[in-house]
Amino acid sequence: MPDTLDDQAVTDTVARFRRATTDSDIPAILDTLTEDAELISPLSGRLVFRGHTDLTPLLTLIYRPRSHLRWTDTLGTGPTRVLLGEAKAGPFRMTEALVLTLTPTGRIHRLSPHLRPWPALTAVAIYLGPSLLRYPGAIRRAASPKR
Repeated sequence: MPDTLDDQAVTDTVARFRRATTDSDIPAILDTLTEDAELISPLSGRLVFRGHTDLTPLLTLIYRPRSHLRWTDTLGTGPTRVLLGEAKAGPFRMTEALVLTLTPTGRIHRLSPHLRPWPALTAVAIYLGPSLLRYPGAIRRAASPKR
C-alpha cells in the first residue's frame, strides 16, 4: 500500500460514495470501500460491522430507496472527510455527519455516522433493529472484538 495520499483518488471516491448513497446503489457503495471496511454503529457505539459480507445487508437497509437522503457538504482534507447530510426517518427529519477514513489509495476504510436529533435516531433504531435480526451472524460478529 502506498504511503502517500492520492488526494484526487480520495476526492473521486467521496464523490462516488455520495452519488451511490443518494441513488441507493449498494454495489457502487461497496466499490468505494476496502474489503475490510468497517462501520461503527451510531445506535450502540459498540457494534462494528466489518467487511462486505456484513456491510451489504446493513447498507441496503440504511441506504434504501425513499430515505430522502441529501448530502449538503463535504469537509476535510487528507485521509479524513466528513459528509454533512439531511434525511428522513419515518416522520422525522434528521441530520447526519458521516466521518469517512480513507486509505492512501482513496478507498473508504471506516465509516462513523453521527445522527441527530434523538427522535429520528429512535426511529432509525426501531426500523433497523428488527430488520437486522434477519442477519444474526452479522450482529454476532459486530458485537465481537476485531477479528
